[in-house]
This record gives sequence, C-alpha cells and structure tokens, in this order.
Amino acid sequence: MSGAVYLVGAGPGAADLLTVRAARLLGQADVVVHDALIGAEVLALAPQAKLYNVGKRANRPSVDQRFICRLLVRLAGRHGVVVRLKGGDPNLFGRATEETRACRAAGVPVVSVPGISAGFAAASSLGVSLTARGVSRSVAFVTPTVARDGVETAHWAEAAAAAETAVIYMGALQAERVRDALLARGVPAHRPVALVESASLVGERIVRGALHELVELARELGEGPAIMVIGEAVAEARAVIAAADAA
Repeated sequence: MSGAVYLVGAGPGAADLLTVRAARLLGQADVVVHDALIGAEVLALAPQAKLYNVGKRANRPSVDQRFICRLLVRLAGRHGVVVRLKGGDPNLFGRATEETRACRAAGVPVVSVPGISAGFAAASSLGVSLTARGVSRSVAFVTPTVARDGVETAHWAEAAAAAETAVIYMGALQAERVRDALLARGVPAHRPVALVESASLVGERIVRGALHELVELARELGEGPAIMVIGEAVAEARAVIAAADAA
C-alpha cells in the first residue's frame, strides 16, 4: 500500500470551524471521500483532490458502508493522502469504527482527526452550556436511528432520560418516537427543548418549546440536519440571555 487514510472531522458545516490540521490535510489530499452534507466552501480547500460523494441522508438511497470501506482501501493503494471527510467528529455517530477496522485489516495506515460535533455547535448557537452548576452535571449524546440490521434497542432512550441534558442526533424525523420514549421513561412533559437546524450555517434555524410539543416543533424545520437539546439547561440559558437583554 502506498498511502494513508485520514478520517477527518469537517465540523458542523461552517468552513471556519475546521481545525487547522483538517484544513492542512485537505490541501494535501489526493482524494476526498466525503459525506453528503459537506459544503462547497469546505471542499474548495482540497483543490487538487478527486472528490467522491458517499453521503447518507435520512430516508433516501445511500451508499452501502461496506462499499465505502472497500473504496477507502482501494484508493489508499493508488494515492498518498486519502481524506475521509465526515460531518462533525468522526468518532461520534460517524461510522469510524468500521472504516478504521477495514483499513487496518488491509494494512492501510489510518489516522483520526477530530472535529467539532454538531451538538456543540448547536449548544453554541443556543447560548447553552450543556453542563451548568446546579442544573446539569450529566450529558448524553444519543441517536434513535435504527441500525441497518433492523435491530432496535431502547438504550438510547434510557440514556437520554437518565441524563440532565440530552443531545439527540438524527431525531427530528422521529420526533413522535423520541417524545413517547422519553415520556414513557418519566421525563417531564414540560422539560425544555430546543431544535437547531443547520447549526453554524447561514440557514440556521432554532425552534424552542417543551417535550410534549416535540412533534409540532419538528414540523417547523426544513430539510437541514437538526440537533435536539433537551433539558433544564435550555431554559437556564434562555433566562440568562433575556435578563442580559433587559439590562
């Protein structure tokens, strides 16, 4: 094998939220294998690279993960720097384990480069500290998405219900299921909720309400990726902002 694969976090979307290392690797890349949500401004940082879009979008046809793994190994045999560009951070709901395992099994060097997760970008847009003294000392990052093998578990809901702040990825299209699962586990119906669509981008949209309103709130969103933040920290941050504005 002649090359190496770099699993690079592209962050939540805004090009200026890329790490310096990520930008440098894109400039050196011979090939970029990227997710569907990677914007043109980010891809422009790899001017010499051949681009492969292997992105997955909810409820749409998508590239099989096994094909992506084989593609990375094949490209590493032909090129020096192969960048696998993933939205957010590669190691949080990024399928990094499968791709790392495939590369190592084929003798391909693989390096992970962290990025800013969309959950943190959403918190920043909301002005929310996911952990706040006296309000939240635990955070759960979960997704209700069912695995492709069709096996569904309730672990995500149990973790989200147990945490004082829950950050839910890929949940907007399953808002009813999320609401019902949390209510069934004793989460108060009036627990504050905020949904952030396209966090960090020009088209960012924020809607707020309570858990029992989650389905209606999700209907206000467009087609961009959305993060749900559920917990009293949401209300705490809003109260602080309101007090500052009043002053």
